Amino acid sequence: MAITLAILHLALAVTVTIDVLLKKSDVRGALGWIGAVWFAPIVGSLLYYMFGINRVTRRALKLGRLHEKQAAVPEAVTPQASPHIMLLSEVSARVTENPLTGGNAFRLLEGGDEAYPAMLAAIAAAKHCIAMSSYIFRNDAAGQEFAKALIEASQRGVEVRVLLDSVGVGYIHPEIFYRMQRGGVKAARFLHTWLPWRMPFVNMRNHRKILVTDGWLAFMGGINVGVENSARLSGDNQIRDVHFRVEGPVVRVIMDAFARDWTFTTNETFDGDCWWPELKPVGDAFARGLRSGPDADIYRLELILGAALGLAKKHVRIMTPYFLPDPRLQFAIQQAGLRGVKVEIVLPRESNQWIMQWAMRGHLRFFRYIRATVIATPPPFDHTKLCTVDGEWSLIGSSNWDARSFRLNFEFDLEVTDRGLTTALDALIDARIATGSALTADMLAAEPLWKRLRNAAARLLMPYL
Repeated sequence: MAITLAILHLALAVTVTIDVLLKKSDVRGALGWIGAVWFAPIVGSLLYYMFGINRVTRRALKLGRLHEKQAAVPEAVTPQASPHIMLLSEVSARVTENPLTGGNAFRLLEGGDEAYPAMLAAIAAAKHCIAMSSYIFRNDAAGQEFAKALIEASQRGVEVRVLLDSVGVGYIHPEIFYRMQRGGVKAARFLHTWLPWRMPFVNMRNHRKILVTDGWLAFMGGINVGVENSARLSGDNQIRDVHFRVEGPVVRVIMDAFARDWTFTTNETFDGDCWWPELKPVGDAFARGLRSGPDADIYRLELILGAALGLAKKHVRIMTPYFLPDPRLQFAIQQAGLRGVKVEIVLPRESNQWIMQWAMRGHLRFFRYIRATVIATPPPFDHTKLCTVDGEWSLIGSSNWDARSFRLNFEFDLEVTDRGLTTALDALIDARIATGSALTADMLAAEPLWKRLRNAAARLLMPYL
């Protein structure tokens, strides 16, 4: 038996080592996996099979050609902005291969108390089709309101498609998901399977939050479906967050992101005209869609944020619930500060995930020589994700500043060049900063030794947080 196990271990370790050497670009990650498979016999190889193979890319390559209506992207335009912001837009165009569209209008919605009524009203008013994607969709008062509205829309003849993350909605028995299906809604779960040999990365998530009605009105941002986002439903606004109501040509790009995920999951394409109407200019904002994820879209988000930090002239503001930038983005933040750019990073003082809280504090200890101001805001927990540059450019959507959003999650953001929206976002950030206080590396270094050790150990999990 011992000889058999030794031969099995050797065969698996050699096989995995070859796969790692040929396919892993990150040297530290490659060394970690090779060490795991050789020093943790069989178990290391099993972990690599479960967590180390990017099956999503392989499956994505099997997708067929887009429907001709979907493939008809909006015409690209040149933004009316400062020269360095125009250069940032050119960089983004090369990275995303998506057009910058003009004539868009945005409305900022703070919390579920503003976002949910607007979204439910759009669902109720839909005449032809509804597409909705959410990471978390709880079986509570908020989820039941949305489920009821979607079921009623389906029953009155509206084509409804709902895509939910298999982990976020509940992997075993998501009652709210089955309730919608029983009500006639075409609902699917992203990357869900019970077959071990077909399982994708088990720690990947579809983190996108998208709603499109009749192909012309969209909602996107960071708000999930759950009572914790609404004081009206929970009695206590436990989570702060923002969402956006969007009109204009960029809605087609938002719909395209949903359609790709739906086709990837179900093999159904969106052929009907209602999904792809002609969209007229309705505002002055320039916007571009940014899909990112562990498939062909990997590294896009990091590249654009790095470019934004590199091209900023005066002021960069980062607001995120989870902040664990990798060395490349950390270097970009440092370079921006050295060039005299004022960099502000706004984080919640208390995270909703204790391991993330420890890892963030452990990571921020290494910001001692980085010229950036870190502000910690008091409870309630703030789930808001925003980035603004020089009062003209902003990034809004579902992405956090951590490895999960950069490498493991499927995210959707919008790059917006518009002084009006950026001014509104800066005002929101100012209001958050006014309630917070500075968090410095010296303060973290003064914590008790046991806390620093705990935080440093949690920081080692950065690649998977």
